Amino acid sequence: MEKVFETPQNPGVRIQQVYLTSFVHCEDLFKITQRWLCGRLEPTDGLHITRILICDGFVVGETLEVMADLLLGIIHEGRFQKENIHFKGELRDALCRSAENVAPRVNELILYYRTNPDFFYRETPVSGVICLDKGRRLIGFYRIKRPRRIAEKANRYIANWIFRMVQDRAHEMAEERASKLGIPMERLLTPKEEMAREFTTAERIIAEKFKEGTIELDRTGLTIHDVGGIKVVGDDESLSDLQRRLSSCSTIKVIEKERYLGNYQAKSLILEVSWDRELICRRYQETQAWKKYLNRGIPEKELKKGLEPLLVGAKPTLNIELILSTLPDMVESELGNSIHEERIIAQRNNKVYKGYIPMNVEFLIEYLFAVGMSPRVSIDSLPIKLWGRYLPDTISSHIRKLYRMPEYAGFY
Repeated sequence: MEKVFETPQNPGVRIQQVYLTSFVHCEDLFKITQRWLCGRLEPTDGLHITRILICDGFVVGETLEVMADLLLGIIHEGRFQKENIHFKGELRDALCRSAENVAPRVNELILYYRTNPDFFYRETPVSGVICLDKGRRLIGFYRIKRPRRIAEKANRYIANWIFRMVQDRAHEMAEERASKLGIPMERLLTPKEEMAREFTTAERIIAEKFKEGTIELDRTGLTIHDVGGIKVVGDDESLSDLQRRLSSCSTIKVIEKERYLGNYQAKSLILEVSWDRELICRRYQETQAWKKYLNRGIPEKELKKGLEPLLVGAKPTLNIELILSTLPDMVESELGNSIHEERIIAQRNNKVYKGYIPMNVEFLIEYLFAVGMSPRVSIDSLPIKLWGRYLPDTISSHIRKLYRMPEYAGFY
């Protein structure tokens, strides 16, 4: 899959950090994450994270619904209905109903899917909504990225940064050896065992900098725009028209464009959206949304007060990703050569650096979200330190404790 950036951004030069621009309290969440990566926990962190995830999750969910209505209304005539889905199989079933007889390749993929649907990751969990026209054909889909996927993305992004930093440090160590031997760097012959030892030493030095809190942190390198995302399905002409009309919308700003070429073809636009505070606060009360959060450790009486107390310090805008796709390209991305889950697996397997620090980042981010979604609003310590080494069982055990499940589950 080749990416073509139409409006490239300058990457950050310091540490890649978790900055989730779909959240209206991304600054606060950034500061907490920054401290946690350096092993520093404050007593109110658990409660603060819980409030952020309740508030910002509701804001981005409601804003996605408003944006879906706006965007789909531009290119599709008539009313459309929405259905909540929880597994990718529901999306793929709707896609197959909508794409029959579109093209020979599409028919081939649909037949293959219906012959062996379990081969297509049907049980992949998703928190999303499909949009269907009056003929129950799929015209759009929106979702909020699941915490596990955000943690994986943080791992991947920070791995690239750490790999470069460790490489630079290992190179410095090699230069020091060449200087001691009195020979030019290009004439230094380093055995593989020595190179591996220098790389490990450099990694340990980086980990120590986290422990000391001496690494300079910056949000630019690991900005994640697509926690909230919408996919609009249409023909090339209508999708091009939608792009043109977006430029005249006063509440939307296109801040980045990206075109995917190869097996996966689509256009991605990062939108900065102004959200309606009054509407969202009203929706929170009208839908009794507070009932969804009764298991988050915050008293019911406090949740019933409304969203306003939680919106203190919220940004007036948030970012979402808009994917523009034709129906054949979407079928290819869900059932064909560029199936989404295969791309996720490839991203996991093709990382240039698979050391313990990026994995610890993933564990820690996953734990941060687990704290905010669990019945616990306070924790005594951080179970993961970036300079330590852990198995996945470790983080699983600590997440179980958040939900008061048995910490040790053995056969006897």
